[in-house]
Amino acid sequence: MKIAIISDVHNNETNLQKVLNFCAQKKITKIICCGDLATKDSLDFLCDNFSGEIFYVFGNMDREQFDDFKFTSNDSLCGTQYKNAHVFKAYGEIQIDGKKIAFIHFPREAKELAETGRYDFVFFGHTHKPWEEMVDNCKLLNPGCVTGDFYPPTFATWETKTGKFELIRIHNLS
Repeated sequence: MKIAIISDVHNNETNLQKVLNFCAQKKITKIICCGDLATKDSLDFLCDNFSGEIFYVFGNMDREQFDDFKFTSNDSLCGTQYKNAHVFKAYGEIQIDGKKIAFIHFPREAKELAETGRYDFVFFGHTHKPWEEMVDNCKLLNPGCVTGDFYPPTFATWETKTGKFELIRIHNLS
């Protein structure tokens, strides 16, 4: 199974549509979004234009716009369902193909999650810079930014069967 990992869309629906077209072409059925869609309109755009499953955690640009989301408790892992998206407040935790994954917006907190030893992978955003490193036995990965602020627009894919990650440059997509 191939999964797309995105972050920092910042309302750039033009680039987001290129990502979604790529996902449709490659038959990607899951997206992990590490925050900063920036508005509920962008979340609606993502949900309405991607038929697969979305795992989305708030970033620093999302919190005020998404105050109307109702979580069932104060637990940071208590996600809520919105259309085809699982929405998380502080960080998300899921399991895919037997691999334990955490995703969060902020790099310092991502590293702290990786250092716990509980995860195989921790994905994060915020810096807009693609980054990958190993923290003990955990791969820490930032897919860059969809918006293209500060760095060229990118996202990552992960082939769960082979464990291979690939950085995709959005401007190279048609």
